[in-house]
Amino acid sequence: MVTIRDLNSDHIDILKEIGNIGAGNAATALSQLLNKKIEMNVPNVQIVSFDEMMELVGGAEQVVAAVFLRIEGEAPGSMFFVLSLPQAERFVKQMTGDALFSLASPQSSELGISALQELGNILAGSYLSALADFTKLTLYPSVPALTIDMIGAILQYGLLELSRVGDYAIVIDTAVHEEQQPEDSINGHFFLLPDPDSFVPIFRSLGVSYE
Repeated sequence: MVTIRDLNSDHIDILKEIGNIGAGNAATALSQLLNKKIEMNVPNVQIVSFDEMMELVGGAEQVVAAVFLRIEGEAPGSMFFVLSLPQAERFVKQMTGDALFSLASPQSSELGISALQELGNILAGSYLSALADFTKLTLYPSVPALTIDMIGAILQYGLLELSRVGDYAIVIDTAVHEEQQPEDSINGHFFLLPDPDSFVPIFRSLGVSYE
């Protein structure tokens, strides 16, 4: 049986290219939404274990802002876009102009929460479109759900409830910044977890041999 571990460096390069295409599409959408030039890039794509996913964002007990959604279509799976709380707050402040926005406050504005959901929606839609275009698979996202909790709890809920826990995930690092201001980049992680039955169609499209 083929697993995500069968991907080699060439396939990772392809996934990174797909990620960069998706980032370009997302940057265009965000630029139109914010009425300012937004740039995005994918500095790294890697394959990590479930435990490594949590370590990437500071450990299982690290509280984060995460947008979770299901991928439906010919290669179902799960996607998580994860930001640290400071990074999430910076994005909302830039997007809404609300300098006082704080996720630690129970009075966090609905506008700010909607902004984070929209970011996840734009990113997921852009990445899935790029993946679908490249693989020729029909893929579409569910409505994204935003949650603020410990990353371990978020991942376990999103995966265990669906009984679709895999050993590994594809991680697409994502950097978002205004044009010519890379020092103010907002950095997040995109976790792509194909369901077990989705490996074969995805790998076939990437030219990976399988039994």
